[in-house]
Amino acid sequence: MRLNELRDNPNARKSRTRVGRGIGSGKGKTAGRGHKGQKSRSGVAIKGFEGGQMPIHMRLPKRGFNNFTRKDFAELTLGNLQNAITKGLIDKNNPITEVELNAAGIDKKSKAGNKLHNKGDLKDKIEISLSKATKSCVKVIEELGGKVSILELPKVKRIRKKDGTHEEEKEIKAESAPSSQDSEEIKNKEVAESSTQETADK
Repeated sequence: MRLNELRDNPNARKSRTRVGRGIGSGKGKTAGRGHKGQKSRSGVAIKGFEGGQMPIHMRLPKRGFNNFTRKDFAELTLGNLQNAITKGLIDKNNPITEVELNAAGIDKKSKAGNKLHNKGDLKDKIEISLSKATKSCVKVIEELGGKVSILELPKVKRIRKKDGTHEEEKEIKAESAPSSQDSEEIKNKEVAESSTQETADK
């Protein structure tokens, strides 16, 4: 059999019903809709209407809810990173950010950023900063001598308008989370400043 000899099986493609084309077809004058009534008119949609009784979609119980504060992360795996490094799309000697991931084509679009999952094998030492990573991923990277920096999630402030019908969202630029050492230094500075101010007041 050749390409020009390909045919559908007999009666595989049924021709559509042509209504309103004369009484001889059986679907002519009323086009199969019968005489008068609501269903014979145009612009009538009564799907789901059950004659006034409580419809099925309202009788059934509803469970759960949609969490509007849920963060939607794009999945990124250790295997994806290793493949990109092997192909030369990512330089393992430089810090890896979402810009490098986007340039390599493994960064999926997401409002909340990327989350690193422990799937696949990572063999190279890397330094990466992203929105979220599992504890097992952080452990694997640190055992190889690398480092994982977790970015703060963009804070979304919801503002309700005066009419109360619409909400606007403002995203604050994400910054890298301070490490425990940095937070201790900040606390020490604050304590030193407070002590110097007290001595000056005395």
